[in-house]
Amino acid sequence: MDQKAGTNRTALTEFILLGLVESEKLQSVIFVLFLFAYVVTVGGNLSILGAILVEPKLHTPMYFFLGNLSVLDVGCITVTVPPMLCHLLSHKRTISYDACLSQLFFFHLLAGLDCFLLTAMAYDRFLAICQPLTYSIRMSQEVQRLLVAVSWACAFSNAMTHAITLTTLNFCGPNEVNHFYCDLPQLFQLSCSSTQLNELLLFAVGFIMAGTPVVLIITSYIHVAAAVLRISSAKARKKAFSTCSSHLTVVCLFCGTGIFNYMRLGTEEASDKDKGVGVFNTVINPMLNPLIYSLRNSDVQGILWRILVGRSSPT
Repeated sequence: MDQKAGTNRTALTEFILLGLVESEKLQSVIFVLFLFAYVVTVGGNLSILGAILVEPKLHTPMYFFLGNLSVLDVGCITVTVPPMLCHLLSHKRTISYDACLSQLFFFHLLAGLDCFLLTAMAYDRFLAICQPLTYSIRMSQEVQRLLVAVSWACAFSNAMTHAITLTTLNFCGPNEVNHFYCDLPQLFQLSCSSTQLNELLLFAVGFIMAGTPVVLIITSYIHVAAAVLRISSAKARKKAFSTCSSHLTVVCLFCGTGIFNYMRLGTEEASDKDKGVGVFNTVINPMLNPLIYSLRNSDVQGILWRILVGRSSPT
C-alpha cells in the first residue's frame, strides 16, 4: 500500500511564485517601484565601487571591504528582483525546480558573504581605533584577502549545505510558493516528506552564521566605544562614532531581518510578514547601504561629487 502511494506521487518540475500582490493594478505599481529600487541600488553601489577604484585616497582596508559589500548588494538584488520583474511583465509566474534551487543557492551565498564581510569590517574598525600602532601590519593586504577568502568559503559551505539538503525532500504538490522568490521556509511548507531535519539544520546553521558574527561585532564595538570615549578631541570622537554608526546601522538592519526570517523552529504558514522581511532583505537593505555609507562619510561624498560634477564638493 505504501509502495502504491509512493508510485502515485509525481515529482514537481516547477513552482508557481504567488508574488507580493494579486491585483493587476497593484502589480503595475509594484513593477515600477521595484524597477526604480533596482536601478537606484545598482547605480548607488556601482558609484561607490567606482569611487573606491579610481580614488587612491580610498585604497584602505575599510573601503576595500565596503567595495566588496557593494558588489554583493548588487548581486543580492539581481538574484531576486529581475526575475520577479520578468514574471510581472510576462504574467508567467512559474519557475522551474532547477532555477528555484539555483536562486536559493545564490541568495544564501551572497547573504552569507554579506554577514561575514560586515564582521570583517567590524574587526577592521576595532584594529584601526583600538590598535592604531599595529593596524597596518594586522590589516595588511594579505590579511584583507584572507578574510574575504574565508568569508567566501564559509558562505559557499552554508549555501551548498542548504541546497543539497533541499534536494533530499520530495515535492509532489501543491506547488504554489507564497513569496516572490524561492526561499527555504516557504519551500519546506510544500514538501511531502518530513522537513524536521532541514528546519533544525536551518536553525543551527543560522545560529552559527548569524550568532557568531553578531557576538564578534558586539565585542569589537564594546572595545571601540571604550577607546573612543578616551579620545580627548571632540572632533575625533565625532568622526570615529560617525564611521562606526554607519556600519552598526547596516548590521542591525541585516541581522535583525535575517534572525526573524530563519531562526524559527517549526513550520509556520507563510504570511505577508515573511514577504515584508523578504523585501527588506533583497531590496531595501541593498538600496540603503550606499545611502547610509555615503551620507555619513564626507570622503565618499566629496569624491562622488567630484566624479559626477567635475569639481570639488561645496562642503
